[in-house]
Amino acid sequence: MKMMFKAVLAATALTLTLSQPVFAEGKPQNSKAAGKVLKTAIDAYQKKNWAECVSQARAADATPGRNEYDSYTANELLMTCGMRSGDSAGAARAIEANMNSPYLDKSTLPSRIRGLAQIAFQQKNYPKAIEYGQKAMSSGYGDGDTVTLISQAYYVQGEYKKTLNFLDDNGGKGANAREIWMQLMLSSCVKLNDDKCTTAALERLVARFPKGDYWKNLMSSLMREGGSDAVVLNIYRLAAEVGTMNGPQDYNEMAQLAIDQGLPGEAQAMLELGQSRNVFVDKRDIERNTRLLTSSKTAATADKATLAKQEALAAAQKTGQADVKLGTAYISYGMYPQAIAAIKRGIEKGGVKNPAEAQLSLGIALFRSGDKDGAAKVFKETKGDPTMERLGKLWALRSQQ
Repeated sequence: MKMMFKAVLAATALTLTLSQPVFAEGKPQNSKAAGKVLKTAIDAYQKKNWAECVSQARAADATPGRNEYDSYTANELLMTCGMRSGDSAGAARAIEANMNSPYLDKSTLPSRIRGLAQIAFQQKNYPKAIEYGQKAMSSGYGDGDTVTLISQAYYVQGEYKKTLNFLDDNGGKGANAREIWMQLMLSSCVKLNDDKCTTAALERLVARFPKGDYWKNLMSSLMREGGSDAVVLNIYRLAAEVGTMNGPQDYNEMAQLAIDQGLPGEAQAMLELGQSRNVFVDKRDIERNTRLLTSSKTAATADKATLAKQEALAAAQKTGQADVKLGTAYISYGMYPQAIAAIKRGIEKGGVKNPAEAQLSLGIALFRSGDKDGAAKVFKETKGDPTMERLGKLWALRSQQ
């Protein structure tokens, strides 16, 4: 399986939501010197003549004899009219100028600080975006958009560890994590060449957002980690279930692994599945598949004829390994009730070489028989072999999707 990652970071549209200009009521009065100019600026604002509003507000703030409230009023207009006219840098300066003004309605501070973070991000001033974003977070009025902004600001600067740590601390792995947060964590893991981190991030994405691309990348990541032939075959089994097999090579390799483990029925089923999905197109692939399928059919016919004998021999043994192996053969032939009975019997006897793999096989038999709730319970109880345990969790997710 090839590892195929799409670019998971997409520029998030940042919608700047700043309050309208807030003019103080009561005692504050504009000076006579700047008042007339400010009235012209306010008239322009009300008529949505943003450029004129900005021009007159700047003129008022430069008027000799102006007072503090004149400057405050001018900056309120420069904030809103500046943003509407496309002068976000000027709007940011106006917001900062009024931040500590005694005339500012303190209830507007949250949106203004978040707005400054957004403006800095849009201007690609990522350190400043992080600074204001963190200020919003530490003050208790950061929101999900703030988390997105800060994590993206870290990411685009190549600070992948900081991206992961920040999202770790702010719900990136939680039940309410946004898809973009999980994508950023995944992409950071990939950039750090950390396969375990990558696989864990993909597992979280699949759990919350079970999309085909995420499953495909997860299966590729698991395959990169590899393992014994039994492990690889079980990875392929899940890949086949979620529809992420990559072309003829995967089908042929899975079939060969099944044959090597004494499961010709599974090899036949997989090669026929590949045929039904039209994966064998090139002459070479068709010829190889035909040869492998022919030999698999012959072996499966012979194997199937001995199932009753295998059943009697396995049942007579004191340990359960033969029962479990027989159960996996039953699965390959679609004989799920028999498979469930044989594997359960084997697990109860004990003496199974890999109890986790046996548990996984039992879950697969239940899943394919239609008992998805029972399968999910069994999959979640898969313990022991670390990779089989992870596969059990993923099968459990699949059972509940």
